[in-house]
Amino acid sequence: MFRYLRTKWVIPFLIGTLAISAGVWAVAWRAALSPLSDQAASELALASDQLTRHLFRYRELAVVLAEHPVLRDRLGGEVDSEGEADALLQAMADMTGAYHLSLVGLDGKVLAASGEGEAQVDPGAPLIHRALTGALGVEARFQAVESGATQRIFSFAAPIHKGAEQTLGTVVARTDLLDFEENWPSTAAALFFTLNGSRVFAANRSELVSAERAREDFLKSSASLWAGREVWTLDAGPYLPNRAIHLSRDLPVIGLTGEILLDTAPAERSAALLAGIAAAICLGIGALLLAVGERRRALNKRLQMEAAVNARLEARVAERTKALSTANADLLRENRERREAEAALNKAQADLVQAGKLSALGQMSAGISHELNQPLMAIRSFSDNGTVFLERGQTDEVGQNLGRISQQAGRMDRIIKNLRAFARQESEPITNVDLVQVVDQALEMLEPRIVADRVHVDWTRPPNAPQVRGGEVRLQQVVMNLMSNAMDAMAARVHKKIEITLEPSTERVILSVRDTGPGIDQPDRIFDPFYTTKEVSPTEGMGLGLSISYGLVQSFGGAIRGRNHPKGGAIFTVELDRAGEQEAA
Repeated sequence: MFRYLRTKWVIPFLIGTLAISAGVWAVAWRAALSPLSDQAASELALASDQLTRHLFRYRELAVVLAEHPVLRDRLGGEVDSEGEADALLQAMADMTGAYHLSLVGLDGKVLAASGEGEAQVDPGAPLIHRALTGALGVEARFQAVESGATQRIFSFAAPIHKGAEQTLGTVVARTDLLDFEENWPSTAAALFFTLNGSRVFAANRSELVSAERAREDFLKSSASLWAGREVWTLDAGPYLPNRAIHLSRDLPVIGLTGEILLDTAPAERSAALLAGIAAAICLGIGALLLAVGERRRALNKRLQMEAAVNARLEARVAERTKALSTANADLLRENRERREAEAALNKAQADLVQAGKLSALGQMSAGISHELNQPLMAIRSFSDNGTVFLERGQTDEVGQNLGRISQQAGRMDRIIKNLRAFARQESEPITNVDLVQVVDQALEMLEPRIVADRVHVDWTRPPNAPQVRGGEVRLQQVVMNLMSNAMDAMAARVHKKIEITLEPSTERVILSVRDTGPGIDQPDRIFDPFYTTKEVSPTEGMGLGLSISYGLVQSFGGAIRGRNHPKGGAIFTVELDRAGEQEAA
């Protein structure tokens, strides 16, 4: 594209773009000055009205006090021994925020005041003289104080009449313009009011207060006219704009002139933005023309290249298609083999679970035989006793023996039902399971071994325990595996205790099984298949109990963990979903 930049029409095009942008800037600048000027006029009028209303409060205060009987009596010659007039003026000054209130007689003597001040004023001064002649006196003046600062005091003097023509004295109300400035609503524009066009009397910028307005280098400014509007260029510090619209407004009712400097930066940014847009449009059009020419040349070259590339691409596509077909066939075969392996793995896991059950039944067979033999012998004894009681005619004792026989038969029935349920292969889907009942059934099946090994089991059934999601028989196998491992670990211990707790947490139900054995040597390997610390044998196991339990709990969407307890022994926790939360999900 660079060789197109050397063509004879590019440089004139750039010059024309620059001229158009400059023209757009000038038009936009002049157009933006109009609403900016209206805004400045509105803000100046608002500020002028606020200042006038603020000052007129003290004019009305002076007029109202001129009619007060306490002050009129003081001027009439009554002795104010209790200082009632001073107290009145002080109270009114406190309520209205007046700088100073005073009562002045015809001879200029200050008869009462709101605070310390002059005891005698010049009755010929314009403010006092105008009031004593029956008119309302107004004065704005700068007043130096002991600290070296300058106060700007605005005063009103209202005459106190006796009859239609006689004047007794005057009430003078003074206010400090600093109070108004401190409560002046904030605005971006610089507002100031000058006294007699010579000195700034009030302003919303501290650097403008008391400045000499009549000086030629006021604010180091220079003025120019744009579309009939006065624009100042300033160099007066960071708190005043560099360029601003200047407007003024006479306030004859208070003898001041209001002026405003409103920053023209928004208008300048708007004009620059529009000029930039115009330049961008022009450059965009030029770039488009350049791009069209370049595109036509490049298009022919690209068509030739594409024809050659398409030929090579078609050859590669054919080669790649053949390779993809071969890879797809391999993936299908691998997928089929993986499904077959998964099916074999699931069957092997089910067989291992069943083998674990049968192994546990084999280990418990002696205890179960003893557990069944005891109720059988009791049934025989109770039946013999019942026969003797029947021959004696003791029917009540016969009924008691029959009831005991029924209890023993029920006990045998529960043992057999638990054995049958535990031995069968469960293929039912996950349902709601009463975990308390699962623990009770596991304890009942392991009771012979618990008694034989002299193991103390601490198990308190929690009231209103929630049900969990799982399989009843598979959960029973998990609990039996944990308790059997605990008893194996405590075989060489004198004190043998298994503590079973059930804690319904906020989201899950947690079952904990803790023993008082030696603990776990390798906690990170306890769930690995064939990992065991016992001798591998049909009687001692093959190290699959915890691995099977891990898989069963995982299939319920739960978690099983094992660790050493800080106080000794091992503790295993099983976390299962609540039945209600799982169904709601």
